[in-house]
Amino acid sequence: MSLVKLSVSALAVAAASATAAAARDQVQVAGSSTVLPYAAIVAEAFGENFDFPTPVVESGGSSAGLKKFCEGLGENTIDIANASRQIREKEIKACAENGVTDIIEVRIGYDGIVFASDINGNSFAFTPEDWYKALAAEHYVDGALVKNELTTWDQVNPDLPAQPIQAFIPGTKHGTREVFEEKVILQGCEDGGYMQAMLDGGVDEDMAEEKCMAIRTDGRSVDIDGDYTETLARIESNKDGIGVFGLSFYENNTDKLQVATMTGVVPSTETISTGEYPVSRPLFFYVKKAHIGVIPGLKEYAEFFVADEIAGPDGPLAEYGLVADPDLATTQATIADENVMNGGS
Repeated sequence: MSLVKLSVSALAVAAASATAAAARDQVQVAGSSTVLPYAAIVAEAFGENFDFPTPVVESGGSSAGLKKFCEGLGENTIDIANASRQIREKEIKACAENGVTDIIEVRIGYDGIVFASDINGNSFAFTPEDWYKALAAEHYVDGALVKNELTTWDQVNPDLPAQPIQAFIPGTKHGTREVFEEKVILQGCEDGGYMQAMLDGGVDEDMAEEKCMAIRTDGRSVDIDGDYTETLARIESNKDGIGVFGLSFYENNTDKLQVATMTGVVPSTETISTGEYPVSRPLFFYVKKAHIGVIPGLKEYAEFFVADEIAGPDGPLAEYGLVADPDLATTQATIADENVMNGGS
């Protein structure tokens, strides 16, 4: 391991608190609930494989994590912010106002989910609107919210098979639930004009969004809080079932599952990483360069997170649902060279 050269700002942190390393020898991370499961996997493996304490990883959301990240430098501030979106200009400015000027942006991969069913069953070509209509607890009809009574996919869309609606979706504790709700259910509600109809009918915007994403509880949709093997088992015992999976899990089970298109796009590493496939987004974490060399294990943790054996297509993060970044080598070089964002100084 090469010696880490302290930046001027890092030296300032060390000078301001000569006991910083002694006072805190654990990397501290906060932010996105979507990134949390991946970060927890990495933190545990890091603690087992390196001579550093296991990093402390907390959730709270992307915005909350970045707010904490931008509070300043020093042992009383976090080292890394996890985010399911890129840092915003106003957040970069808030960071700079508090002395956090050198920020390393790390893209860990993509949060992409696919819809798959029994390999010997019907094939499906979905849109987000189809999933909203199938799974919404209520539909807004003639100025009122009414219970969703649809029971088969052809009732949702006449171009779909006459197959009972039986969906196995990520549970609320799962890292992919958020992308499912936002990129599929809410998007479908908006695409079909149902969100706008509620707003036009006098429904408050927050309430309209809440109603869009409320999932039916009559057994047509089942939350799966376990891993994708549980979802697969459900489909094997119910051939009408359609499950939500991470891309890598599907690709490892193509002998049992067939994948559906979404808005005409076949999910793949390429279509997910380019954003062509609509049910995906890049995931990030942000590192304070000034803390490298001051907080023990910080750079090592960041490098470990994006190592091929961790964040690559055959690593544990892919098994959980992360779509590996085809450009992972560039990210690895960014951390190795401690390259900061353009917003840094």
